[in-house]
Formats: sequence, C-alpha cells, structure tokens
Amino acid sequence: MLTLCGFPVSNYYNKVKLALLEKNVPFVEENVKTGLTDEAVLSASPLAKIPFIRTPQGNLCESEAILEYIEAAYPNPPLLPPDPFAAAKVRELCIYIDLHLELVARDLYYQAFFGGTVSEGTQARVRKQLDKSIPAVKRLLKFGPYAAGDTFTLADCAAFASLPVVGMATKAIYGEDLLLAAGVDYKAYMKFIGERPSAQRIMADRKAATVKP
Repeated sequence: MLTLCGFPVSNYYNKVKLALLEKNVPFVEENVKTGLTDEAVLSASPLAKIPFIRTPQGNLCESEAILEYIEAAYPNPPLLPPDPFAAAKVRELCIYIDLHLELVARDLYYQAFFGGTVSEGTQARVRKQLDKSIPAVKRLLKFGPYAAGDTFTLADCAAFASLPVVGMATKAIYGEDLLLAAGVDYKAYMKFIGERPSAQRIMADRKAATVKP
C-alpha cells in the first residue's frame, strides 16, 4: 500500500491525493511538515519538500513524478488520454499551472496567508510575472468542462489544487483576484469539480486540518 506524506493544507499534497482518490488507489496518509531535517524525511525527499510517497519499491518525491508513477502503476481509470499528443498537452498544462503560475505566486503566500510581510519589490516582480503567466495559462486552459477538455485528467488535479490558492493570494496582496480579472473563470470550474466525491473529501480534510483546536 502507498503512503502519502505531507499535510492536507498543501496544494501539491492535494494534487497527488486527488489523483489517488480518482483512481481508487488504496493509500494511507502520514502527516509530515515541510523543511524537516531528520534522515527519514531527507532520504525520501532530499529537499524536505512535500508531498512524497512511500511505495513497496521505495520513496518518491515531486508531485509530477508521483503523478506519472501513479498513472503508470495504476492505469485504470486513466487520467491521461491514450493519444500521445493529447497526453503531452495535459502534461504541458500541468507544467504551466505549477511552474509558471503557482510557483510565481508562491512568493506572495508569506504575507497573503501567514501574517508575514512581502517587500514591495517582490510584489512588483511577482505582479509583472503574473501579468505574463496568467494570459499564457488561459490560452491552455479549456474548461470544457474540465481543465484540458471533455475528460477529467491529471491537469484537473493541478488546477483544482492551485488555481484558488493563486486567486486568493493575489486578492490579498493586490486587492483583486488576478485570475478572475484576466477572465480565468475558475470559480465555476471549482464548483463543477467540487461536486466530485474525491474533491469533497479533499476539501473536508483541508477544512478539518485548518480548524484550531
């Protein structure tokens, strides 16, 4: 059985978790914080990033690598199209969401979500990058009705996990949700995906993890 390591507030953790749930893969969860320095974590995730998984064959980190493993090891139901080009387009969209959108906006999270302060210079730099990245991602997003077209794919795992986080962060820092302002109507998409039992499980677990005792 697989063990998913991380915590349910992390969007990348939920990206992997959504794929596992959609595929009905048996797994257990292990709460692991990011940045730990003990050998048990570093041997699985050398940069102490989450998520990572423990498999019968060994450990694996980086969400995209994990999704590729899950898709290969548990091919049914498929979360990639059978056509090689169509599958590559799904992967392309995942990369754009992760690398060109979420990773850029991540520099805002310290102030947007954790009570810290992000310098005006950083805010300006991120805004400049997002002004390029958001229209680029918009070109690839289909919302037809799923992120990459008419079928639920790995791109939906990335989009469901990260689009609302980016939207909330930009709203907190710039006073407007830059995704919505650019015409990326992810709210309707999130409502649509949120009707799936897997997504409802993700949201319930995330809410439970954020409730203070």
